[in-house]
Amino acid sequence: MINLNEPYYSNGKLLISGEYLVLDGALSLAIPTKYGQSLIVEPIDEPRLIWESLDENGHLWFKDDILIKQITSPIVSSNDLSNRLVQILNTAKQLNPDFLNTMGGFKVTTSLTFPKNWGLGTSSTLINNIANWAGIDAYKLLEKTFGGSGYDIACAQHNHPIFYHLENDKPIVEDVEFNPLFKQHLYFVYLNKKQNSRDGISNYKENRTHIKSSIIQINEITSHLVSCKSLEDFDSLILKHEHIISNIIKQQPVKEVLFNDFSGQIKSLGAWGGDFILATSKGNPTAYFRSKGFETVISYDSMVLKNKT
Repeated sequence: MINLNEPYYSNGKLLISGEYLVLDGALSLAIPTKYGQSLIVEPIDEPRLIWESLDENGHLWFKDDILIKQITSPIVSSNDLSNRLVQILNTAKQLNPDFLNTMGGFKVTTSLTFPKNWGLGTSSTLINNIANWAGIDAYKLLEKTFGGSGYDIACAQHNHPIFYHLENDKPIVEDVEFNPLFKQHLYFVYLNKKQNSRDGISNYKENRTHIKSSIIQINEITSHLVSCKSLEDFDSLILKHEHIISNIIKQQPVKEVLFNDFSGQIKSLGAWGGDFILATSKGNPTAYFRSKGFETVISYDSMVLKNKT
């Protein structure tokens, strides 16, 4: 069913705990963001897809014109984005042969509400929107295209913080109450570069050893994070979490590398080395991070989608 009146919309994502180990069944805490991506589909008479992608300012950042018949056959393009889009659409059609089985075509417009280099889910929100349009399982579409744990798809679909884990490779999602009493002391800071999560995952898989005990520890930390009553307890938990992941992936925690004079605690989110970090601070730390060259500092309430049905 083509949604003509309302756009498909998917939430962005942040992984608060369980990074890397979520791939091996660890319990993770993930939160959908106020930022996301929409997709609007409009029928046209010609058998083609006219695709336009807009950034958060409404500016065109990607455009393509694809014949419907090209989607099911290999195409050669110098544009990697075009090739990736065709791969996603082709996979969606494999999962639902009736998808794009039409005499006409469509004009498709995607619109981000965040800068695409922030790493809040440009790909996962697109995958979820296309899956909704095609009437297929978004987790299966992700698995056959980008891969990953699927927590980002869960965030795209849920309007609450969630516990997420894989059980026999199947996603298990549970809405949780995560609205810290000390949330005014939590900030998200962009590290000025987008991390390729596939590279981070590949590095993790190559280096992981003896992770069973680490998974048990991360599960405990994740469970305790949502029941924390004080910033001090929260700081202690994320510090412990950083050391566990640091030992597994053989990388120094970001605080030691970039912010060793910061008075609060800092935790990497998702794939280490880019995207956002979580910083805790009793005072507004914006001036501190800007003095280090990191201009994007977002408060918890400005980033996190408030619990809603």
